[in-house]
Amino acid sequence: MDKKFTNILISFVVLLALFGVVMFVLGAQEPAEGALFNFSVDQSSVVSRFVFVLIGVAIAFVVYFMTKENAAWEVGTRQVVWMAIGAALYAVFSWLFNGTVFVVPSLSQVSLRPAIAIPMFFGFAFGPVVGFFTGAVGNMFGDALTGFGLSPQWSIGNGLVGFVAGMWMLFSDKKKSMDMVLYISAALAVLTALLFFMNRDQANMTYFDVDNGIFGDQQISLFAGIAILIGFALVFAVRYFFKDNEDVATAVTWGMLGNIVGILFAALSDIVINGFSLAAAVVGEFLPAAGPNLIFAAILVPMLVVAYASTRRQSGR
Repeated sequence: MDKKFTNILISFVVLLALFGVVMFVLGAQEPAEGALFNFSVDQSSVVSRFVFVLIGVAIAFVVYFMTKENAAWEVGTRQVVWMAIGAALYAVFSWLFNGTVFVVPSLSQVSLRPAIAIPMFFGFAFGPVVGFFTGAVGNMFGDALTGFGLSPQWSIGNGLVGFVAGMWMLFSDKKKSMDMVLYISAALAVLTALLFFMNRDQANMTYFDVDNGIFGDQQISLFAGIAILIGFALVFAVRYFFKDNEDVATAVTWGMLGNIVGILFAALSDIVINGFSLAAAVVGEFLPAAGPNLIFAAILVPMLVVAYASTRRQSGR
């Protein structure tokens, strides 16, 4: 059996096994009082959630299988180390921001997550498998640290963010691939923003007024609805401002597509898992999460890429 295929297969099997143990074993137990991690998962929907974990991993495996000759799929000791580092960093920084302090108006618990730049960067720098593991495992442990319990399908969506961010390696012509990504991202950003304007009455379920007994009595804010357009404009500007720095332009552009694909996957899964309508999933979950993510990507990913390039130059690598 081909060594590359074996390593990829092991990587995905380990990921699935980890999610399986967390969801069906740890997730079924009540967290001990004062426990550092809360791995609880809604057991009434745990099977459907795991189905979407399987679908997300299957998507990644199909992409691998269709491009398996590409060097992007190299998984060795170095990549495993970066997986562990990336997941740990993403977990810690996700925990720091994924609470109740920086909540975005939405249908469910959505918070500002500047740490989304981490799986984007790790996918770009070390390949799609590293990005996938960083986003998926890092998000799962970050959510467990918050104490609110897990939504595994959203962790897989975060994994797809890093996975797609690393897919630039599959294309020989960076410029053409970036142009393609811009067209796809622009179309998705405009379509989802239009859905917001067609469904302005979508409730903001994070709004509450305890004194007056009011819950969810506000609409999704205009900023949450159009943030994806603002984010796209910023990424577009970065793409051309850094036209002479192909690495920065590539990382930001592919990170944008990864964010849109991954977060859209997670939001749409809630149509099945939570019974949301298409409008509720897109307007109430996708836009409030994906839009701010793009703004952070445009600002933070270039900084990470430049810092990494500087470190490599200093180390002579």
